[in-house]
Amino acid sequence: MSDEDVELEARLEEQEVFEPSDSFVEQANVSDAGIYDEFEENWPECWEQAAELLDWEEEYDQVLDNSNPPFYEWFTDGTINASTNCLDRHLDERGDEAAIEWVGEPVDEDNVTLTYSELHEKVNEAAAALRDLGVGEDDVVTMYMPMIPELPIAMLACARIGAPHSVVFAGFSADALATRMNAADSEYLVTCDGYYRRGDPLDHLDKANEGLSGVEHDTETVVVDRLGPNGDDFGHDLAEDQHDWGELMAAHEGAEVEPVDRDAEDMLFLMYTSGTTGEPKGVKHTTGGYLSWTAWTSQAVLDIKPEDTYFCSADIGWITGHSYIVYGPLALGTTTMMYEGTPDHPDRDRLWEIVEEYEANQLYTAPTAIRAFMKWGTEYPDEHDLSSLRLLGTVGEPINPRAWKWYYKHIGNEECPVVDTWWQTETGGMMVTTLPGVKDMKPGSAGPPLPGLDARIVDTNGEEVDPGRAGYLTVNKPWPGMLRTLYKNDERFIEEYWAEYSDTDSSNSDDWVYFPEDGAKIDEDGYITVLGRVDDVINVSGHRLGTMEIESAIVGVEGVAEAAVVGGDHEVKGEAVYAYVITEEGQEETDEFREEIVQGVLDAIGPIARPEQVIFTPELPKTRSGKIMRRLLEDIANEEDLGDTSTLRNPEIVEDIRKVVQED
Repeated sequence: MSDEDVELEARLEEQEVFEPSDSFVEQANVSDAGIYDEFEENWPECWEQAAELLDWEEEYDQVLDNSNPPFYEWFTDGTINASTNCLDRHLDERGDEAAIEWVGEPVDEDNVTLTYSELHEKVNEAAAALRDLGVGEDDVVTMYMPMIPELPIAMLACARIGAPHSVVFAGFSADALATRMNAADSEYLVTCDGYYRRGDPLDHLDKANEGLSGVEHDTETVVVDRLGPNGDDFGHDLAEDQHDWGELMAAHEGAEVEPVDRDAEDMLFLMYTSGTTGEPKGVKHTTGGYLSWTAWTSQAVLDIKPEDTYFCSADIGWITGHSYIVYGPLALGTTTMMYEGTPDHPDRDRLWEIVEEYEANQLYTAPTAIRAFMKWGTEYPDEHDLSSLRLLGTVGEPINPRAWKWYYKHIGNEECPVVDTWWQTETGGMMVTTLPGVKDMKPGSAGPPLPGLDARIVDTNGEEVDPGRAGYLTVNKPWPGMLRTLYKNDERFIEEYWAEYSDTDSSNSDDWVYFPEDGAKIDEDGYITVLGRVDDVINVSGHRLGTMEIESAIVGVEGVAEAAVVGGDHEVKGEAVYAYVITEEGQEETDEFREEIVQGVLDAIGPIARPEQVIFTPELPKTRSGKIMRRLLEDIANEEDLGDTSTLRNPEIVEDIRKVVQED
């Protein structure tokens, strides 16, 4: 085996198995294990089950056109409107039921309930307003907004008039906004004056205006007044090309906008994601395939029913919020929740307070949040009645077994199945996870590929590896929710996602393989454990060690709340393991405890993964979206210049960590 084929050294301890309860299986949307064989035998026509969850204006004539890989087309010649599917078709049966429950951050502020009828009215008014500003079919409208109701209203208004939207996370910088608007040739922006964080109003319009100054073409901007009188201190005056959202909505009160029929392959939205070149990639998702995929996975994996109140704690600025706060849940006619604030303000029980108050039936959140809940302690969820919960989910990164079990026990009371979902911005929705009414759960393992998907673990030659050995995750068949290309860059689309394992000269779909650049292993039962990005590896003496695997071993040590592992330069080994560790409250940060952590790594992986240094820190440097900035931790380990840290939500922690490393 070549050096490139050296295993990712994945030796997670053997996983325990948890069965879904009989009561859950009895009511589950999907409970027949035969679905896997059915979808395999009837592929690709099996995906008609997803399309049948939607209302089509014109029926499609073919499920999949795979004649020009990797530019696949789904539900060809069908026409559909996403806004109609999320709103209009629910009005008769669900018109007076809540579509969106919005919880603002200030606890004493009135929260907002929008019924399907009310949401439909507001979306029509917004669609009429945008259209009168000049927004036409296929014009890209950028949205630079926090978690406020006007964001999904604007998204659905764009979908109604056939204008793709491009949502930019509100925590991104002004330069990031300008870069994305320029890349998308977007001439329209919907933003707001500000929003709240930990009880304080934050100025957002100044940042938006700074970004607009870097846009290379004329723009029209709509500004939502989120702060009211609390924003007066910022002294905002709208420019000539800026319009007040409230005034526009009032001017179009009662408007009804005929939804535009969109071809299934017409673009629904762009989402820009990080690229290895430093230039964001404009991921293009289309209307028919994406909407069918999010609806089907919401029903099959999250077990969403119309009568549910469903809570996803993500931000709509990311793909999780698009797929599993807006489009998937609303396509199914359920009540979807939005929360503006953070889980620890005004106290660490805020999330559990919301779950109890709204009697949420599902909770879909990130392992980062779960690790924080663990660190804070069980007294916070114990103060609240969480018995309304029927299902728990995790998203965004692999979850280690200890955090999985904590979530299962203390939030789900050992009664709620936990779906650990692997997917990406590019896949549109869930790809690898358990169907909760069918499959057993293995903590630390996402699960098998969903029915109808062909995911494999291969070596660098594309050959499948044996169970238990590490390799690279690939997807060998197209699926409806997949990205269609990168905006205005088909060549980069092929290079980034298909070139590694495909015969790019072939016109045969079987010769094209999607590579998400994640390392993984598969067990004898077909369960896949995702080990993290293939560039999230440390090469110690020629052995490639997955950072997630080492982090999982460290967090498995009693007293550890969170850990981040990076590689540091070593003149003998090439790279050495540096572990940054946050301890649970009450745990003493002693040399003896450092040795316990090292021993935990030795026990789980072996001497090759021994940490060169264990650094205790109260926090880790994180972006505003909660992702750990491992690059900065690498720079600290290598004593390099840290560069700009202003985009972090906690920039001060970087210098604190550096001092700790120097003192050690």
